[in-house]
Amino acid sequence: MEAEKSNDSKAEELKLLANEAFSARKYSQAIDLYTQAIELKSESAVYWANRAFAHIRLEEYGSAIEDATKAIEVDPKYSKGYYRRGAAHLGLGKFKEALKDFQQVKKMCPNDPDATKKLKECEKAVTKLKFEEAIAAPEAERHSIAESIDYKSIGKGRNSSVPTKMAIAAVTVAVMAVVVMLFRSSMTIIVAAIVVGLLLLLGAFGWSGRNTDVEPQYSGARIEGDIITLDFVKKMMDDFKNQKSLHKRYAYQIVLQTRERLQALPSLVDINVPDGKHFTVCGDVHGQFYDLLNIFELNGLPSEENPYLFNGDFVDRGSFSLEVILTLFAFKCMSPSAIYLARGNHESKSMNKIYGFEGEVRSKLSDSFVELFAEVFCSLPLAHVINQKVFVVHGGLFSVDGVKLSDIRAINRFCEPPEEGLMCELLWSDPQPLPGRGPSKRGVGLSFGADVTKRFLQENNLDLVVRSHEVKDEGYEVDHDGKLITVFSAPNYCDQMGNKGAFIRFEAPDLKPNIVTFSAVPHPDVKPMAYANNFLRMFS
Repeated sequence: MEAEKSNDSKAEELKLLANEAFSARKYSQAIDLYTQAIELKSESAVYWANRAFAHIRLEEYGSAIEDATKAIEVDPKYSKGYYRRGAAHLGLGKFKEALKDFQQVKKMCPNDPDATKKLKECEKAVTKLKFEEAIAAPEAERHSIAESIDYKSIGKGRNSSVPTKMAIAAVTVAVMAVVVMLFRSSMTIIVAAIVVGLLLLLGAFGWSGRNTDVEPQYSGARIEGDIITLDFVKKMMDDFKNQKSLHKRYAYQIVLQTRERLQALPSLVDINVPDGKHFTVCGDVHGQFYDLLNIFELNGLPSEENPYLFNGDFVDRGSFSLEVILTLFAFKCMSPSAIYLARGNHESKSMNKIYGFEGEVRSKLSDSFVELFAEVFCSLPLAHVINQKVFVVHGGLFSVDGVKLSDIRAINRFCEPPEEGLMCELLWSDPQPLPGRGPSKRGVGLSFGADVTKRFLQENNLDLVVRSHEVKDEGYEVDHDGKLITVFSAPNYCDQMGNKGAFIRFEAPDLKPNIVTFSAVPHPDVKPMAYANNFLRMFS
């Protein structure tokens, strides 16, 4: 009996320490402390639910669902168990499952206004989802929105220049009248004046008819013709920095030209870095535009002499995702070999709908851009290999051994990410400290050990795996006996994690990773998740 009391007391002390770590946003430490408390007192639903909450903060929704379910098993009347599980289902975009849990919370706490509010928002989300599913065209009948857009027709256009034509015509007629009045006696001069006037008039109409520039009051960055130049990209970035918008015409041009370039690439892209040259790999940026500018300040702008690979998750969470993606796409258009782009799990409709990018694009541009970005994201390559030695992927490795680089090249990537299979695992999987494979703490993909990494490298004659996908306190982490590096480039993630950002510079021929870390920089007072799903913001 005394031993039980002692264990209970120790468990409660650990829980309090865990709560303090959680309040300090040290979520991994909180999980460790809750785990120790659970080992001493596993029948406490509170401990399980609290650990589930810490997992949610780390976006480990699979582990959160497991812990919340255990809390419910321990105490079916503990409403927070359902509450935490509902929040975790929501994080994975599983609105229908979340709805069931919040209905249970409402049933258990009928007078709780917070539970009522969240249930109503969840019901709205499910209703909207059902409506979208009902009106969606069958896959075989869907048409490319990109092929229906003529960006050159957007802006001032031919018709809007009619007032200019009329003004020029009036001036021409007036000039002719004056000439006639002054030189009444000279028929030759009169005829010459008429001819010149007609030529001026025809030229004016031709000039104004060809003018497809944007509105004259637009003062932002402009693309001259079809070529995106460094001067344009610099001007655009400066405008974004000052919270100015890019004209829709130029946004369309950037996205459509990027689509053309990406569609021509294989699913696995080979990158060649000549001896003596360097190459930089960045991890998740997640809409943190001002931190992206800081990366360029620290490491230089992308160019053929200073090439980059951005390893997915460009958008969502941060509220400057549009600025990030247009900047990266513009560099891709400017010089394809200056920047390489890989798909992350957040370059997908389901994630964009929940975590803010869809709402941001609707707010800053239009509904048609939402569809266009979704289409272009399906063209992003899934992985890269640097000098046949360094394998770079957003998420991780596979649920089976024997996967060859040729298998990755053969993936048909032009679709939304599936919930299983090689493409899913490339985008979602995470390393684990234990050997072998285990369930994903996220609820999608899997966890893989050092032995899995070693075999994959040996079978494909590679030296190193570089991946992103996870927040790390120092911006990076080296695992699996030095054979795997995680790099994350969004410092102070979501304005709350307090982590550093990092990028990796490789120099040929040895390709030894040189890791550079950096801290977050100030940004305008627009909170992360400002454009996210209303329901999700309640839990952020």
